[in-house]
Amino acid sequence: MFIFVGAAIVLGGVLVGFVLEGGQVMALNQPMELLIIGGAALGALIIATPLPVIKGIFSQIRGVLGGGYAKKDYLDLLVMMFEIFNVARRDGLVGLENHIEHPEDSEIFQRYPTFLKNRMAVAFFADTMRVIISGAVQPHDLEDLMDSDIEAMHEEEARPSGTLSATADSLPGLGIVAAVLGVVITMASIDGPPEEIGHKIAAALVGTFLGILGCYGFVGPLAASLKHRISENRQYIVCMKHALLSFNKGVAGVIAVEFARRTLYAEVRPDFLELEAACNEAKRRR
Repeated sequence: MFIFVGAAIVLGGVLVGFVLEGGQVMALNQPMELLIIGGAALGALIIATPLPVIKGIFSQIRGVLGGGYAKKDYLDLLVMMFEIFNVARRDGLVGLENHIEHPEDSEIFQRYPTFLKNRMAVAFFADTMRVIISGAVQPHDLEDLMDSDIEAMHEEEARPSGTLSATADSLPGLGIVAAVLGVVITMASIDGPPEEIGHKIAAALVGTFLGILGCYGFVGPLAASLKHRISENRQYIVCMKHALLSFNKGVAGVIAVEFARRTLYAEVRPDFLELEAACNEAKRRR
């Protein structure tokens, strides 16, 4: 939602300022300039980018449009881990097997749809719990294992935003390409009437304008938005990491999720009493 609000403000500020300065909005209507810039940018993106990264760009843009994690999402995550830890302490490997091996069928995970829809988070949690249950890894080795996993996930997620940022940086140059082509057309008609030449020069300059506006007003900020979402995803995983690490050290479930709660930013961190009340409610459901 805020992306559309921001885009409207960018367009409104530019167009209203242009009109107040005496400009004619229709003078900016140069679809061929937009075709040159957009087509060249898309082609360059395809040349430079592997197909999985291109798919990742569109996937992450859809994710940004859907909104980020809220305090309730983190509270659900903490309570979910609390429930799983209690099952592990009470029933051991047998009690956890169905939950970990088939997360989509787990009655615990099904109560927390935000977590269950996050395939990366589900895989991280399930794989780490398998390692913990095996008992073959010491806490410091488990931390190294999780850090390696998180780093790999972070690098993979960062590729689309980096590619989009590079595309944004290319737009001013492609705007110049469109402007140069406009000048070529103008020079071919140099013996025409002054109004015709003026129109062609204006069209050429619009190409430079569209390239710069696309870079700094839209594509660049969108790439920055993807980077912020990547940071949110990393925090979500790191929150799980601290709970899992504490659990592996033998800490009680309620304390393990408290370790995780302390890693969250203030705007999404449930307070201690909220978490305690939610964990007590989860106990009563059992």
